[in-house]
Amino acid sequence: MEFIIEEGKCLNKETSTLILPALSIGNVGQLAVDLLVSSTRAERIGYLDDPYILPCVGNDAYGPTPCGELALPLEAYDSRNNGVALVQQRSPVVKGMMVEFAKNLADFAVATGMNHVLVLSSLEFMRLQKIDTSSGMQIFYLSSTNTDGTDDCCERLGWKKWQEYNPDQRSWKYLSSLAEGNARQEDNLPFEDEPEDEDYYPSLPFAALFSCFKAKGIKVTCLLCYCSEGDNTPEAFSLAEATSKLLGLSIDNSHGEGGKWLIPFSWRTVYGPPPDLSMF
Repeated sequence: MEFIIEEGKCLNKETSTLILPALSIGNVGQLAVDLLVSSTRAERIGYLDDPYILPCVGNDAYGPTPCGELALPLEAYDSRNNGVALVQQRSPVVKGMMVEFAKNLADFAVATGMNHVLVLSSLEFMRLQKIDTSSGMQIFYLSSTNTDGTDDCCERLGWKKWQEYNPDQRSWKYLSSLAEGNARQEDNLPFEDEPEDEDYYPSLPFAALFSCFKAKGIKVTCLLCYCSEGDNTPEAFSLAEATSKLLGLSIDNSHGEGGKWLIPFSWRTVYGPPPDLSMF
């Protein structure tokens, strides 16, 4: 993975926290990073070139006026006021190469002096074992602070540790071995012929990112929420708000649109124009 810095720009030396999405159902992690980039007034400082991510190109996602900037598959942003860097991922990883991609991102984090990585992702609602209707949307966390995935800071914020994490389960152990370089990645898991439900979650992108950052000795926290496909902007707001609380981010939306959050310009065309009322 190569980090290409734009001319005249640089990563703040005081920046020690990295925020990035893990692709999953509803693209909630990516939407949350969009909100964070826009609302913290983060500056794009460059992009990452990696052989394991599919190419894509699009218009600038944040600016209301055309300025000739293109959106690329992996972009790096710096929010100097908050001391955080953000990576936005806009295209999927080549099939079967998620662990290698995660290793490259972990190497990038080490090379840029990051000591805490925050991974934002979503999970399939139909797999939620126990539904708590006593409150609204719930945020779950997974942390490398302790071996069982718990973290006192996240607990104080009222979040529940994600219960599906079991470091002694065979798939999590295999993933950890891959991340540490103690196993060779095969086309298939050694037990793929007899998969179990608990083998599902370690196959997701956030699990590979968690394991690879952890293997490098970097503190990593995953913030997770359950959702279904559709309009997932409410979940994006929840993950962005959780990120702001955990890191104490300074959010300043002088325009007042969308409450404290500055809505990215590209969101205006996500679902197209409203329906023509004359057909009703």
